[in-house]
Amino acid sequence: MEQSIKPARSAIITLGLVQILLWGGSFYLLAVMAAPIAQETGWSQEWIYGALSIAILVSGLLAPLSGRIIARTGGRWMLASSGVVIALGLVMMGLSHQLILFLVAWVITGVGMAMGLYDPLFAALGNIYGLQARAAITGITLISGFCTTLVWPGTAALVHLLGWRESCFVIAVLLLLTTLPASLYALPATAGRKPGTKRRLPSDVDLAPTLFWLLCAIFTLASVIMTAVSIQLITLLQADGYSLASALAISAILGPCQVGSRIVDIAFKRGHPIWTTFFSVGLVAIGLIVLACFPQFALLSMVLYGGGNGLRAIVRGTLPLALVKPEAYAVVVGRMARPALIGQAVTPLCFGWIYAVFGASATLWALCALAVINVGLVMLLKSRLPNAREAL
Repeated sequence: MEQSIKPARSAIITLGLVQILLWGGSFYLLAVMAAPIAQETGWSQEWIYGALSIAILVSGLLAPLSGRIIARTGGRWMLASSGVVIALGLVMMGLSHQLILFLVAWVITGVGMAMGLYDPLFAALGNIYGLQARAAITGITLISGFCTTLVWPGTAALVHLLGWRESCFVIAVLLLLTTLPASLYALPATAGRKPGTKRRLPSDVDLAPTLFWLLCAIFTLASVIMTAVSIQLITLLQADGYSLASALAISAILGPCQVGSRIVDIAFKRGHPIWTTFFSVGLVAIGLIVLACFPQFALLSMVLYGGGNGLRAIVRGTLPLALVKPEAYAVVVGRMARPALIGQAVTPLCFGWIYAVFGASATLWALCALAVINVGLVMLLKSRLPNAREAL
């Protein structure tokens, strides 16, 4: 096999830290900045959060293109440049005094997200290291699992000291100074290719259509659930009678549980990723059902949900890696990322409508239904895995 080299531990650590910076400067930014932006500008929070939905949508639409670029070139320079593009979006965001410019800034940010977040990074790692990429993916997600723990307090402190606009500029400078050289250091220049070889651009036959769409459905439902819970968890807990302080304390357990589940996965790294997938969707479903049926056990429900959601990021990278040839991995992952990211983009609108029309209980049971459906889809996928291996 061409991809026989193993990723260096220093490269894994570096890429994990880069992911914290990239996620913190894009996906998780508005969780802290939305309120001060709305207070200064007078823009509605619906439009402010809608800008993030636009960025996710742009990222989803560009995901297949990112996969093809990685398949052709290895993607080293594209990944390294993602922080530069996100920094450009942050600068425009800080300079925006009109809503339209603010939205354009998030379109640019969405381009950077398509270039450098988990999906393109995992695609590049699979392209470079083949099956050896699993250890790198697990290690990177373990480190980046501390993202919100580090980024949210840090961003809040910046906003308190400097204001949200100046904070955008500071974060942009940080991305410019660190992510490009760090990524170039951590990603091999050869992208795993032997000199003089020509990379084949894979086609749809590298993964059976049924398996492809099953994977798309599983990843999309998992992403939709994660996004809905991230946005509405505090509100759902308050609807169950918890105070704001209690709801925040309960939700704070998610980060440590996600990291903990990734540490456990390292101990079982020799197992097939389908079992990690079972644990992921199963724990998410059980956690949500416990919250719906027994709200007094909300802390337990979040421990279960957090553990399952922590495995989700690993599964996104490792399960396709076990089902496709290394040279096909980047293109397949890029195509699978599109429906998941589009699902994430429309989730705030859809679940906001469910909550407004039917209430908190219906919203929570809708999430439970999606989680149970996802367990069934993983069972269906497992039943088809032997045929998939014969086909490859």
